[in-house]
Amino acid sequence: MAHHFEIYKDKAGEYRVRFKYNSETMFSTEGYSSKASAQNAIDSIKKNCPGAEVMDNS
Repeated sequence: MAHHFEIYKDKAGEYRVRFKYNSETMFSTEGYSSKASAQNAIDSIKKNCPGAEVMDNS
């Protein structure tokens, strides 16, 4: 699979989500106290991002 979400536990013991494309990390989220919250972040990204605008702040 060329792209996917990963849920992982960081050094502080919090759950984080990272999105990878061709094994390169494109972004990662803030830390969450529960795995369910990390999954909710993935669900929210999938639901809300298809129509996201591009903001050019250059």
